[in-house]
Amino acid sequence: MNYQLEQHQHHRNGISGAPFDVLIFRDADEGRMLGIVFELASHVAVFNLDKLALGNIAFGVNSWRGDRYEPWPREAIRQKLAAERSAADQTEEEQS
Repeated sequence: MNYQLEQHQHHRNGISGAPFDVLIFRDADEGRMLGIVFELASHVAVFNLDKLALGNIAFGVNSWRGDRYEPWPREAIRQKLAAERSAADQTEEEQS
């Protein structure tokens, strides 16, 4: 598994929806991918970005097994958030 995180955003999904994270990442075998990660374990959707750009959302053509990618997206999110917290803590210490 050779994946590289490019972008990450958290979406709270309104006041009653299920929050989720969106990732753009590179899969060395499949290209640039879009991952949607919900809080519940094994609730991951993955699409190829080039195919999405062409409007292709067809099952079996632009559908990827979430368990192929699980748990990598969750770990990538944890690492990114930990790095952001560490940078914020360091900035706070420098300002003190």
